[in-house]
Amino acid sequence: MNPLKWPTIEPFYKLVIGENRKGQLNAIVKMVGLPLTGIFVFLLIWQGAASHIHTSLGQFPGPQQTYEQFVSLVDEAKASSLKEQAFYERQYVRNEKKLAANSEAEVKVRDYTGPPTFFDQIGRSLVTVISGFLLASLIAVPIGIVIGLSSNAYAAFNPIIQIFKPVSPLAWLPLVTMVVSAVYVTDDPMFDKAFLNSMFTVLLCCLWPTIINTAAGVATVTQDLKNVSQVLSLNWWTHIRKIVLPCSIPMMFTGLRISFGIAWMVLIAAEMLAQNPGLGKFVWDEFQNGSSDSLGRIMVAVVVIGIVGFILDRGMLMIQQAVSWDKSATLR
Repeated sequence: MNPLKWPTIEPFYKLVIGENRKGQLNAIVKMVGLPLTGIFVFLLIWQGAASHIHTSLGQFPGPQQTYEQFVSLVDEAKASSLKEQAFYERQYVRNEKKLAANSEAEVKVRDYTGPPTFFDQIGRSLVTVISGFLLASLIAVPIGIVIGLSSNAYAAFNPIIQIFKPVSPLAWLPLVTMVVSAVYVTDDPMFDKAFLNSMFTVLLCCLWPTIINTAAGVATVTQDLKNVSQVLSLNWWTHIRKIVLPCSIPMMFTGLRISFGIAWMVLIAAEMLAQNPGLGKFVWDEFQNGSSDSLGRIMVAVVVIGIVGFILDRGMLMIQQAVSWDKSATLR
């Protein structure tokens, strides 16, 4: 691995080998020191504000109370894991005894039906948002390319895009729920309806930014490159792959990153509104619970939602840097 290819490692590596140590120290302070300072100041402001806010459920949770509730959620997840393991062990022992008495006996393996933990809810939300985002991208990117290449297609699709782009995805949620209930009728479903409702809601919010930015990226292909494609007699697919996509990737990924961020926000709201499993439902259940720990647990969820959103965006940025000629792409 070449450390110089990783911007976060490069200053530390150059500092170790003695290359421009003053410059590398300044780069490290800017990259690590300033963000840590900002976080520290934020925590101080958070703690100061929380100490002056009193609600019907008690004092608003500060950083310490939020951390304590996070530890409590971790302990609950560990306890639930032990219960699940013990459940399957008891089932295994019972079935073994039954088979020992009668080798032809019919044994059943039942699934553990305990309540989902906080981390189960995180996993559910991640699977939902990634599924909806990927499906939306498979639809939106080709449409954006076609619109960007053809002025006639742009004229045809633009009114539809402009009409539906401002519509809140939550407005689609009741319609999506009814359509899924009417269409997805089976005795052995591969996916539960709650998952499909949330996923298709995410899909609807991911389409428009990706379509618009992809079309804008395709439109940036210069006439010189188009002339090169004509001189080389490239067929349509080769022209798309060799000329259009490399030029449009920066704008395309801008749309994808915007779509992913919106999708994550919309999913949490959709899960709260429709009571579908996930982080949104966790927040709503804690709000309805009204215990003295509820505010702290909701604050844990808020922080986790923000951190997960940040990680998802950085993941998209890394993919963009890997596939794009523009290696300087960053979040400003």
